[in-house]
Amino acid sequence: MLFSSVKLDSTISSHKPASHGGLYSISNPQHDILDFSSNINPLGPSPKVLKTIKNHLNTLQIYPDSESLNLRKNLQKYTKIPISQIVVGNGATEIIYNFCKAFLSKKTPVLIPVPTFSEYEVAAKLSGAKIEFYKTLDLKKDTNDFISKLPNNGCVFICNPNNPTGHLLSKNILKKIIIEANKKNTLVFVDECFIELVPDYTESIITLVKKYDNLFILRSLTKSFGLAGIRIGYGIGTKKLILILNQIKIPWNVSGLAQHAASAAISAPNDLVKATKIIRTELNYLKNNISKLDNFDCYDSVTNFILIKTKLKSSQLQQKLLKKKILIRDCSNFRGLNHNYIRVAVRTRKENRKLVHALEEL
Repeated sequence: MLFSSVKLDSTISSHKPASHGGLYSISNPQHDILDFSSNINPLGPSPKVLKTIKNHLNTLQIYPDSESLNLRKNLQKYTKIPISQIVVGNGATEIIYNFCKAFLSKKTPVLIPVPTFSEYEVAAKLSGAKIEFYKTLDLKKDTNDFISKLPNNGCVFICNPNNPTGHLLSKNILKKIIIEANKKNTLVFVDECFIELVPDYTESIITLVKKYDNLFILRSLTKSFGLAGIRIGYGIGTKKLILILNQIKIPWNVSGLAQHAASAAISAPNDLVKATKIIRTELNYLKNNISKLDNFDCYDSVTNFILIKTKLKSSQLQQKLLKKKILIRDCSNFRGLNHNYIRVAVRTRKENRKLVHALEEL
């Protein structure tokens, strides 16, 4: 075969996709399974979004705007950040890969606190970057030591609030990291994909992109607005960073329906307020009730999911719950964790009660 003579770069031949949760992470997925493995807005998409999608079905035969101009204008209103500093992607994950493709190379040192979202590592490896990991379950307690490890002429990835721990760094801590990284000519990639699902959140650093050239912020409409199925996310940075990311993205990377749905979602902020009220109440319900059980210890979380340490083997626990039509996230494939950790999303009271009862019966 001709392909047998093709020599692949080592970053390609060694590439292994990341594993995630969701119904399609298991064999024989069924839509009557309660999915606690995906950290999505418990209310799902806004009725306004569903109506918008229905009203724009007649645009399916039209190529979408490759620049997502109208959506970026709406995101400008939503974020108060100029359109020239916004890039839109086919989900936040596309932006992570484009960012790594554009700004990382085989010479780039990268620092990643773990456990965290695995795509930073996978995308950085695909770019050939030299990765160092900083193991911590609470970066807030280890900030000074973490700062001492910041690389020169490199990049650091921080998820805030962090997936899977649910911990949130304050503006002041992040600003300190950004300032110290800037002294070393190092980029700081801050993932705020869950920040809007923090009840009464005030720790977003989105305005700091106006002051620090080395800062890039990632946002997703998947989590906050329940749009996982249509793939839509955006990034915010300096004009120079965004210009490069807009230049290298593939044409028509975001579908027309996704652009319309995203614009509708961010124009209905009251739906997000309703969701965060539910999250506040149900987060406490889940933590209080699961913590009472002998085999489970819940970590503190500020957002719509909880990391749980269990005496049971996570893969076996997942299989037992699947028999009860409940899917949880087995966290054994998170770097820095093992088979004694699971993660559950916050859903509605009726659904959360089913999870608690199922865990009680184990």
